[in-house]
Amino acid sequence: MDLELRHLRIVRAVADAGSVSKAASLLGLAQPALTAQLKRIERLLGGTLFERDRHGARPTRLGELVLARARVLLPAAKELQEEAVRFAHAPSPGFRIGATNGPILGGLVDRLATERKVSTYTSWSARELNGMVEMGRLDYVLTGACGDSGTPTGTLLWETISLDPVFCLVRDAHPVAREKEVELADLADEQWAVTPGDGCFADCFAMACARSGFTPGTIYETDVPTCVHLAQVGRAVVLCQATHQAAPGLTMIPLAGAPLRWRQLLGRHPTAPEAAWVVAQAKQAHMDAVRRSPVYSDWLVRNPGYGTAP
Repeated sequence: MDLELRHLRIVRAVADAGSVSKAASLLGLAQPALTAQLKRIERLLGGTLFERDRHGARPTRLGELVLARARVLLPAAKELQEEAVRFAHAPSPGFRIGATNGPILGGLVDRLATERKVSTYTSWSARELNGMVEMGRLDYVLTGACGDSGTPTGTLLWETISLDPVFCLVRDAHPVAREKEVELADLADEQWAVTPGDGCFADCFAMACARSGFTPGTIYETDVPTCVHLAQVGRAVVLCQATHQAAPGLTMIPLAGAPLRWRQLLGRHPTAPEAAWVVAQAKQAHMDAVRRSPVYSDWLVRNPGYGTAP
C-alpha cells in the first residue's frame, strides 16, 4: 500500500481533534474503522504516530514529522485541484509567444490576433524562453541563431522562418553612409553596439573580424534604444538584422559578402495550437518586414538564397 492524501487527512484530523473518537465523529466514520485505518497507516510509515490514553491522542516525534508534511501537502493538493478545475473551464488562452529582440514579432502578433487572443513575453535569453516553452508556460518562442550554428537542442519542435544577412546601422553623416555596401575591414576602427543574447553571435562576430584582419574595439551590448542612440551620436556602428527599420538619422548598409548571417527560428511545444498556421503566419510576417526594407529587398535581388524560408 502506498501513502495517499486520504491517509494524511486522517492523521491531521486525529491531531486536530485530539482523540480518535472525536476525529471519527468529524470524519463520519465509526471509531473502530478509524482505529483500524490509523494502524494501517502506522504500519505503512514504520512507527506509532500517536500516544493514546484516557486524555486523548498526542503526536509522537514521528507523528509530528508526518503532520508537518501533511500541513504543507494537503493545502497544496487542494490548491492544485482548484487551479486545474479553473484551467479546464477557462476560455482558450490563445497563443502565448516568447521572443528575443527581433523585427517580426509585431507583425506575427498582428496576424495571429485576427483569430485568437495573443500574449507575449520578451527576454534577451533564448535559453530562458526555450525553458518556458518546455515547461508549458509558453506555446511558441521566436528567436534566432547564427547562420552556421545548429538547431537548439531539447524537446521543442523547430522551424526555420528565414535566413538573413546581418547589416550595420551608421549615422547619416558617416563616411560610408552613401555606399551600396561596405567591407567589414573598412569599419575596423569603429566601436560597435549590439543587443544582448546568450548564443554564439559574439564569437561569430569576433571570427568575422579576424578574417577581415582586425580585432573589434569596444562592443556595447545593450538594448535597442541605446544602440540606436549610440549610432545617432556617432559613438558606435550597430549590428542589426536586415529586416530592421532604420530610425531617423541612421542609414542601414549591407556588409559585403554577408560575413554574418542570422536564422530566424520558431520553436514550439509539441502541443502548441495550430502549429502549421502559426508557422505560415511567421513567414508572412517576415515577408512583410522584407517589403518594408528597400535596402534588404534590393540586396536580395543580388543575393539569392537568403530571405524567407520556403
